[in-house]
Amino acid sequence: MRYSTVLFDLDHTLFDTHASEAAAFDATMRSADLDSSSEILATYDRINQALWRRVEGGEFSPNDIKVRRFEEFLAEVGADGDPVAMAEAFVAGLAENGELYSDSLATLEALSPACRLALITNGLGSVQRGRLRRLGLEERFEAVSISGELGMSKPGREIFDHTLTELGVDDRSGVVMVGDSLASDIRGGSNAGIQTVWFNPNGLPNTTDVEPTHEVRGLDELFSVVG
Repeated sequence: MRYSTVLFDLDHTLFDTHASEAAAFDATMRSADLDSSSEILATYDRINQALWRRVEGGEFSPNDIKVRRFEEFLAEVGADGDPVAMAEAFVAGLAENGELYSDSLATLEALSPACRLALITNGLGSVQRGRLRRLGLEERFEAVSISGELGMSKPGREIFDHTLTELGVDDRSGVVMVGDSLASDIRGGSNAGIQTVWFNPNGLPNTTDVEPTHEVRGLDELFSVVG
């Protein structure tokens, strides 16, 4: 095998995060008696994505933005609400909603006989652990590293170092990181001195200075890359 250890991202790589967030947001807005239109969701998403970019830049931890995103959201839309209660409802909804992409399990099952698998994800511990338990994913990985639990986030190399130490992997030449985010997964893998696979199902152009080792449109292409 070209790669004996495969590190996976979760959100937007194995898991349909868009569907999870939409359902969680709708439930949160209804609990607060607020509108949950597509325009309102787009406002929230813009605020949330901006905060996550600051997490990736090392300015915040995932835990810092749990409530802050709803504070900023309520201020921007001019609505009354309890950002703490909304944050709690939202993270519960994130854990309870959303499914794996249709080929995720088949991909993991195809790779597991020949490779060691681990998960590295930026997110809140309660959300990601809840998703993993609900979907029966925890036993699929030898190590699970969640930024909100560890206090370190992609693209910093520390979370990769932590994961490889947990796996007992010293030789990084046989390690590859698979993820959808150039800024987080691919840059992070490069920072950690490992090879990378950009999961790019929509064929988006790479307008950054980050150069993935490989690029795939579908998870079913991974076995040929890894092997």
